[in-house]
Amino acid sequence: MLAIRLSRGGAKKRPYYHIVVADSRSPRDGRFIEKIGAYNPMLPREHADRIKVDAERAKYWLGVGARPSDRVARFLTGVELMKAPERREQPKKSAPKAKAQERAAKAAEAAGGEAAAAG
Repeated sequence: MLAIRLSRGGAKKRPYYHIVVADSRSPRDGRFIEKIGAYNPMLPREHADRIKVDAERAKYWLGVGARPSDRVARFLTGVELMKAPERREQPKKSAPKAKAQERAAKAAEAAGGEAAAAG
């Protein structure tokens, strides 16, 4: 099975990734079939060279059946080669617990009541 994924390069604490097509069984930074782009997370989001993708080759590999990783799928969505992947449900562990939600509701009520009294 073919995968379109990131292969890490760059120095320690200075990551640089190549977007590669590889056999899904090969190691992350190991053997690959073709480089089709690059991703430099050290550049600001607006910078033109942050993500570079060869659209023609990416379209070819998607047509052949290569499956992009989650991150690469987001990159390909930005280049409009595929539709946005469905977002998985976020974990509930990080949500505020019951008492914190009650306190927030009371604070919102109090703020709403004060605003109505002032207006």
